[in-house]
Amino acid sequence: MIKRRDFSATLGSLGLGTLAIAAALPGVAQAQGGPVEGKQFLRLAKPLPLAQPGKVEVIEFFWYGCPHCFAFDPTLNAWVKQLPADVSFRRVHVSWNAYNKLHQRLFFALEALGKEAELHERVFHAFQVERLPLDSEKSITELAVKLGLDGAKFSAAFNNFGMNAKCEQANKLSEAYQIDGVPALGIGGMFLTSPSKAGVRGQSEQLQGKQAIAVADHLINLARQRKG
Repeated sequence: MIKRRDFSATLGSLGLGTLAIAAALPGVAQAQGGPVEGKQFLRLAKPLPLAQPGKVEVIEFFWYGCPHCFAFDPTLNAWVKQLPADVSFRRVHVSWNAYNKLHQRLFFALEALGKEAELHERVFHAFQVERLPLDSEKSITELAVKLGLDGAKFSAAFNNFGMNAKCEQANKLSEAYQIDGVPALGIGGMFLTSPSKAGVRGQSEQLQGKQAIAVADHLINLARQRKG
């Protein structure tokens, strides 16, 4: 997990599910009847309003430049494809300073163009594998064109009048969930977990990711109790 407080120090180094699974995984506290509040997950002091009545919303808080988010992504994507009908999923890109504010605007520009889901993995690849220097609007627009988008349309979406409001809304949601590191999963406006919380120090990121999914399944079941 990349912590918000460690973000500045991290930049240089970057160079720029089911309960059945849980039963087989260490660190999920199955012997005590399931994940433990305060260890594998946190409960918000004040639940957030329901995003959609009758649905449990799952939110992944992430940053394109986070290698831990990149490592978690395949496990998360496979799980999302199997979510039941009463569970919705979306991503929220965090913004902690001017640098990844650019990347948050990239995320919302792609979303506005209806291309975020389609291009999600390719954008991650550009950050984490190609290690492109995506540190300006110009370099980000060049990436968009490389991905097959119209540069003028992308630039218009990137600088759209409503972009600041979208970013501010995302930032307020991150604050409400008390996000201090990514990747993290907000569940039902009530709970927060992550690979680093669900797993055990020294485990592989793949195993920590699977444990986070197991904990998320448990929290979805708890959150169903407040659907109304």
